[in-house]
Amino acid sequence: MSATTYRLYHHPLDATSRCVRLALAEKAVVCDLVIEKSWDPSADFRALNPACEVPVLVVEQSKERLVLSDGQAICEYLDETQAAATMLGKDPAIRAEVRRLVGWFDRKFQREVTTPLVGEKAWKRLMGAGEPDSLLIRTGIHNIGGHLDYIAWLTERRNWLAGDSITFADLAAGAQLSVIDYLGDVPWDSHVLAKEWYARLKSRPAFRGLLGDHIAGFPPPRHYADLDF
Repeated sequence: MSATTYRLYHHPLDATSRCVRLALAEKAVVCDLVIEKSWDPSADFRALNPACEVPVLVVEQSKERLVLSDGQAICEYLDETQAAATMLGKDPAIRAEVRRLVGWFDRKFQREVTTPLVGEKAWKRLMGAGEPDSLLIRTGIHNIGGHLDYIAWLTERRNWLAGDSITFADLAAGAQLSVIDYLGDVPWDSHVLAKEWYARLKSRPAFRGLLGDHIAGFPPPRHYADLDF
């Protein structure tokens, strides 16, 4: 039987791509990483995903090729096809909570925090789309506090965000925050409980790939890869 190969089309400043990278690492899946600019997609990438959005995972075995898009769909595929412990949850109630929290961070956090901060401070520059909007940046900085308070509220009541075990909820939240942290905009000192949860998360071996990211023109702050902040 031929070996299965995995190739992930991603961008290091895309939070959903980061979540899939964490899921691959947690599942111990060896994967080739290909950086793709969704705003200027290659012809090959456009053929893989007409939506021209990352992440896209290509799974190849023998003469068969499976192309998967959408971060949550990719993560659940990995959960169902890999032997490692589930990160979706062992019962319907936990799975429902994990999916709710993944949706919270993939949509609500992305809309309220990541898009105004990373979109204005990084994506505009990468795309050559003009000067950042300082009002949107201030909005993102203001909004992040409520989300960090929510993480603190959850971790006061649970070992991890969705329950006793680490799940895709933690990966989704950590992926979003890691992008913001790469730009140095997470007010960790004002949110100690959220900081403690994130320290546990980024100390996991699966996080090493993200902590090693270095995007040209955007050097991370010194604490970014420091497991002790």
